[in-house]
Amino acid sequence: MIAVNSLRLRLLVGAVIWITLALAAAGTLLAALFRAHVDRRLEAELTIQVEQISAALERGAAGQLILTHQPSDPRFRKPYSGSYWQVDGAEGPIFRSRSLWDVALGLPRDASPDGAVHRHRLSGPEGQRLIVVERTVTLPDTPGAYRVIAATDEADLTAAAAAFTRTLVLSLAVLAAALFAAAAMQVRVGLRPLHRLRAGIAAIREGSIKRLQGSFPTETQPLVEDLNALLQRNEEIVSRGRIQAGNLAHGLKTPLSILANEVDRLVADGAPQLAGSMRGQITTMQQQIDYHLARARAAASIDVPGARVPVAPSVAAIQRTLARLYVGRDLQFTIDIPADHVFRGEQQDLEEMLGNLMDNACKWARGRVAITSRRDDGRLTMVIEDDGPGLPAEQQGFALTAGARFDENVPGTGLGLAIVRDLVSLYSGAIALGSSGLGGLRAELTLPAG
Repeated sequence: MIAVNSLRLRLLVGAVIWITLALAAAGTLLAALFRAHVDRRLEAELTIQVEQISAALERGAAGQLILTHQPSDPRFRKPYSGSYWQVDGAEGPIFRSRSLWDVALGLPRDASPDGAVHRHRLSGPEGQRLIVVERTVTLPDTPGAYRVIAATDEADLTAAAAAFTRTLVLSLAVLAAALFAAAAMQVRVGLRPLHRLRAGIAAIREGSIKRLQGSFPTETQPLVEDLNALLQRNEEIVSRGRIQAGNLAHGLKTPLSILANEVDRLVADGAPQLAGSMRGQITTMQQQIDYHLARARAAASIDVPGARVPVAPSVAAIQRTLARLYVGRDLQFTIDIPADHVFRGEQQDLEEMLGNLMDNACKWARGRVAITSRRDDGRLTMVIEDDGPGLPAEQQGFALTAGARFDENVPGTGLGLAIVRDLVSLYSGAIALGSSGLGGLRAELTLPAG
């Protein structure tokens, strides 16, 4: 279905309108030219008949007017056939064709007796409309003049014009259909580069390609070049933002490390209470730096086109890291991630979210951690489950707030799930906590699929 505000529809409608108008004008002109041509041919034929009859007029031996021979056209012998001739004298008709039967044609009285051919329209037998050609002739040594008339039914002209018009309309209709099809094909071919451009942009958005590739027409090539330059500029801005964020993190962590060393010196100098207070503040600062740097990195990369990350390799890398981290726990990982499941976003963000959720599952699991994924309607849903104690329903919502901790004996900062929540929000995704079939916590992460 073509949208109302469509360039293709506008071009097609414009082509249809102009083709229709052009063919209508051409058809009207051709029909008029044909009728005029037939009319001239008909008048020429009648003129020849008048001349033939005029040539057959002679003065007889007794002084009377005679007609040496009659036109040979058989239509002149059939009554009311539509073809007639007549010779008029001063007192009225002298000779006439058999086709007139008992009817005489009456010419207007004001006909010019100049010997030239004149044309009239008269009423004929049985209500026929006649085209009449007449000429006034004189004979040598004969007083007076005679009017020679040849006539034909106008219906013949009308019928010929109507037949031609029907054929013309049918031909123009076929031509119009062919031109409409040609216009549709031309629009399709002409707009094909725009479809390629749209497909290329969609591929960039999905992460299949980084730049628009191939040659485009002269009219769209500047747009392609500007868009590629914009994409490159965007990547450079994001890259600089990440570098600056990394520099900021490094610049802050170094003073924090120095302060941590000073805390150890305070302990050695006999001020353990002050040292404990400072160590708590340093830890809090470190957590906040990590938290906000993760948000800043995700916010800078969320709209970068072309970001596309396979999920399975990232999950496998995180699983190997966690297996080494929790080597004494003997955890069993069950991973079911199809190879074609792809996240439309940055790899660091995906690993940040999955890493926090999988790490949380490993901390609380008794022995099993399961990671699965499914794809539906452009969305990718990953489920992380464990067989730990889980969370009561009333605590599941609170677990996603920053700094939420339910057991101080388990290592952690309380910011992991909050970071996941914020990253998911930036990607217009969703995270939900629930009870797992394994007995522990179930975290369901929904993100845009590539």
